[in-house]
Amino acid sequence: MKQQVVPFAKARDAALFGSKAVGLGNAVHHGLAVPPGVALSGDLVDAIAGGDEKAIERLAAAIADLPAPFAVRSSAVDEDGAAASFAGQHLTVLNVHTPADVPGAVREVWWSANSDSAITYRQKVGLFTRPSVGVVVQTLLNPDVAGVMFTEHPVTGADERLIEASWGLGEAVVAGLVVPDHFRLDRAGLVLERKPGRKRIAVRSLPNGGTFEEQVPAAQVTQLCLDDTQLASLAGLALQCEKAYGPRRDIEWAMQDGRLYLLQCRAVTTGQSRSEAALPSPPPRDPVGALQRVRFFVDLDRRQTEQIARLLKQRHFAQGETVIREGSGAAAFFIIESGEAAVSSKGVSINTLGPGDHFGEIALIDGGPRSATVVATTELVCYGLTFWEFRPLIERNGAIAWKLLQALAKRLRVAEQGQSS
Repeated sequence: MKQQVVPFAKARDAALFGSKAVGLGNAVHHGLAVPPGVALSGDLVDAIAGGDEKAIERLAAAIADLPAPFAVRSSAVDEDGAAASFAGQHLTVLNVHTPADVPGAVREVWWSANSDSAITYRQKVGLFTRPSVGVVVQTLLNPDVAGVMFTEHPVTGADERLIEASWGLGEAVVAGLVVPDHFRLDRAGLVLERKPGRKRIAVRSLPNGGTFEEQVPAAQVTQLCLDDTQLASLAGLALQCEKAYGPRRDIEWAMQDGRLYLLQCRAVTTGQSRSEAALPSPPPRDPVGALQRVRFFVDLDRRQTEQIARLLKQRHFAQGETVIREGSGAAAFFIIESGEAAVSSKGVSINTLGPGDHFGEIALIDGGPRSATVVATTELVCYGLTFWEFRPLIERNGAIAWKLLQALAKRLRVAEQGQSS
């Protein structure tokens, strides 16, 4: 069965669980300290994102004994290879406070892999195929210090360790929120350089979920956050990771209560960053009714509408967030369930959208670039349908395809009449 959720030690198949989950499984097998967690296969993530109750129950059972709070991270099958990295495209949701909130966080991670920015990147690197989005759910640490380490200098290629570190969660470093402390070590662990940064904030967990940026005391802003003992531990971790995974490793790590943990180990790529998100909204309530209000689908009968509605997944956007951007790659259609959004093209305001309005349906057919920009002007909740799920349904069902073709023909006729008048 492809819908699986397993402890890291059993995540052995990258085609099911993605490279990140398999990498954590390898770390467990090599005796490296990894925060406890589970790996979700891409098919299970699809089901959870779609609101499948049995899939959600399987996830709940798997994380029942996992200490909260949680970090929910993407582990897409083709992410973070040596030639292409989806860092900054696929979401990490930090400090998910209760098990009941985890399915919503999984849905947000699923959507990040189907966002316009991720689709544009896929087109750029020649991976315009449906993403299989595995997910890892881990206990979130509350580290004293965290950061990244390269086992080879990522710019010069020198055979040395490059370490960047800051107070609190490592997202302050990988998201570029601080100027981190900078260290260089040789392969034997000898310190070649120590350069203090300006660590004005530390990313910390909030008691009820999510994170915040804590102001660092003035004395600690330029104080080095790693001592010789900690640097020696990191040098040892670099050797262990190279032995387990091979050369040229990009490592995310954290230190809590004097213990060093491996959070992630991947091939060195460029453009590393991470983003975080607020906890998502509850599942959609009436996707069939939402579709029946869309002119593109209005001629479908109830059964046909239900077939498409089963593919809808909810997506939440914060006020001010860009939903789609003009000129970017596209693979999703949206119906607004609540909130409002502003539409513009070439910098000129065109329209305001509200509940029941929709946009992006042409992306379901051609996957072409967006013709306008849509920005959430309030908290916005949408039903979304992706090209990857819509196309197989249409290919299997000629009756639906014919009705949609007629709907497009009507729109084309109206457009032509408008141009000739």
